[in-house]
Amino acid sequence: MAATADADEALRIRPAVAADVPAVIALDEEVTVLAKPAYWHDMFERYGARGRRARFFLVAERLDRLKGFVIGETRAWEFGSPPCGWIFAIQVRPKGRLKGVGTQLFNAICDRFRETGVVNVRTMLALDNITILSFFRSQGMMAGPFIELETTLESSADRT
Repeated sequence: MAATADADEALRIRPAVAADVPAVIALDEEVTVLAKPAYWHDMFERYGARGRRARFFLVAERLDRLKGFVIGETRAWEFGSPPCGWIFAIQVRPKGRLKGVGTQLFNAICDRFRETGVVNVRTMLALDNITILSFFRSQGMMAGPFIELETTLESSADRT
């Protein structure tokens, strides 16, 4: 009966509050198997606590239980790009996948981006992360006009 009640209860998407951070940390650790509490507290301070117009940290909950979250912001002029929305993180409980939670989070942050006047949304992901790549492709995202380049820096000790 509990599973039916959970499914019948509407998913609520709202701005994150400080009390959500422990659940965000736990969900991320459940999925990534890495504990990063300092990182998530910093992300909340940067994207949730300050309430800036172009920064968003949203959570999805059902029956007062965190089901997922998304973080992003509107940025402008990096690499010559006009203003666009950037999604930095999106995470959904594994049991909630393929049930529309991620799509609802994606749509909610896109609505926030539209309110800031942007028409394009971008993200970056690891090439081997097929799950998140498939998710973003299902949302209509595809390769954009930029390519990422990187190098590995030598340590200071190796340079002497």
